[in-house]
This record gives sequence, C-alpha cells and structure tokens, in this order.
Amino acid sequence: MEVFNHKLNLYIDSWMGPRDTRVRGWLLLDHYLPTFSLTLLYLLIVWTGPRYMKNRQPLSYRGVMVAYNLGLTLLSFYMFYELVTGVRQGGYSFFCQDTRSGGSADDKIINVLWWYYFSKLIEFMDTFFFILRKNNHQITFLHVFHHATMLNIWWFVMNWVPCGHSYFGACLNSFIHVLMYSYYGLSAIPAMRPYLWWKKYITQGQLIQFVLTVIQTTCAVVWPCGFPMGWLYFQISYMVTLIILFTNFYVKTYKKRDPSQRKEHENGTASPVNEHSNGVMSPDSMRHRKPRAD
Repeated sequence: MEVFNHKLNLYIDSWMGPRDTRVRGWLLLDHYLPTFSLTLLYLLIVWTGPRYMKNRQPLSYRGVMVAYNLGLTLLSFYMFYELVTGVRQGGYSFFCQDTRSGGSADDKIINVLWWYYFSKLIEFMDTFFFILRKNNHQITFLHVFHHATMLNIWWFVMNWVPCGHSYFGACLNSFIHVLMYSYYGLSAIPAMRPYLWWKKYITQGQLIQFVLTVIQTTCAVVWPCGFPMGWLYFQISYMVTLIILFTNFYVKTYKKRDPSQRKEHENGTASPVNEHSNGVMSPDSMRHRKPRAD
C-alpha cells in the first residue's frame, strides 16, 4: 500500500506541481488514497443502504440528530469566526490574496481550513441519517454530488492552496452552515418546530454564497496577485455548476407548489424536515415531501 501511495503521490505531484509544505504530516493530507477511499465507501453506502433498509423499519435518532446538528452548528460558527478574525489579522484582500503574504495569519487560516476539509467528512453522516430513517427522497443527485465532491476538492485545496484566496468560499459556507444545521437540529425538537421559519432562506443564502464566490474569484483573475490561476478557473466552473443545480432545486421546491401547499409551508405546517424529524410521516406528507439541499 505504501508503494501504491508513493506512486500515486508522484503522479499527482507531476500533474499539480509542488505541494505546500506547511501541511506536511497533517491528518489525511499526505496521501490522496484515504480521502478517495472514504468517498468510494460513502458512495457504496448510498447505493446499498436504501436496499438494506427496504424491508426494515425506519430508525429514530432524535437525540443523536439534535446533538449531531447542533455540534456541526458550533463547528461551523467556530470556523466562520476564526476565518473572519484570521482575514482581519492578515489584512487579506477581497480582490486577490496570495498564499504566502499574510504572515502568521496564513497559519491560522490553514488550521481552520483543515477543519473545514475534515467537516466535509463528518457531513457524510447527513446521508447516512437519511438512509437509516428511510428518507430516501432526500438522497438526490445534488445532495450526493455536493457531499462527494467537496471532500475531494478540499483535499487538493489543502495540499496546494491552503490559505490566501481560498478563504472566501469556506467563510461564507461556514456561515450558511450555522443557519442550516441550527435549523435541522432545532427541527428535531417538536416544541421548536412552529418557530422555525428560515429553511427557504437557507437555499437563497447558498445561491448568494455561490454568486459572491464567483465574483470574488473573478476579481483575482482580473487583478492577479500570484494565486495560481488554474485554481481560480476551477473554482469559477465548480461554483457555476452548483448555481445551476441549486437553482433547479430551489425552483422545484419553492416555486412549483400550488398555492395551498405554499401557504402551508410558509405557516410552518408542511416543512419537509418537520414532517420527517420523528420518523413518522402521514400519507398526506408522503405525497408532498421535498428534498433537502446541502
């Protein structure tokens, strides 16, 4: 296995160029195979899990769901706060920021972005909970594509551009995840459901995040500062892909309902997560359930 990892590293390095030595020896970063293998395992569970659960009763994990979602809320808030303070400490530019121009702030950003990378592995649990609770309609192409690609993309980011202009998308996404995971954590508590109103705006926030990231990345193309140009073009392309997929999700989820369904949703009585959070769904809710985009 060590020989295979070495050969794979040589191939990747010949393709990508020299790595950033500041992350050498960090958990999961020295070799790509663990990240790739974990992604394959995730996809295998996505494929086999619903078949395994087909003739079994859905499992209820209300307590675990609350702890999991609120734990990710706290982690997301920590990452957002540390990125904001790190950017201010290093005097990072919105328009373009190289990976070796922020002094000690770069080290702080690298540490936070490693947690951001690792959080993408933790977030695989989103899908596993869907499978165990038999909410298979929420395992959409968008959901699986987003989860599977983010972990791999951020392995490459952490090895080649672990700070500098890479901070912006992670900072915005961490803020959105504070809103998203707090919503899903609180929605698992029955007494809180009538007070949760911001699910629709989470997807709007995600779309705004992608558009802002495209704008900020384009600035570095127009006014370059030494940040690798290939990464900028890749990020723009990936963000455009997410804008298309999330817009399609948003239109299908919020714009194509009949007036009665939309009114119910706005009143908080037909939230998709609220219907499923205790693992019991009425026949009516089965007909109108909508997937979750994260």
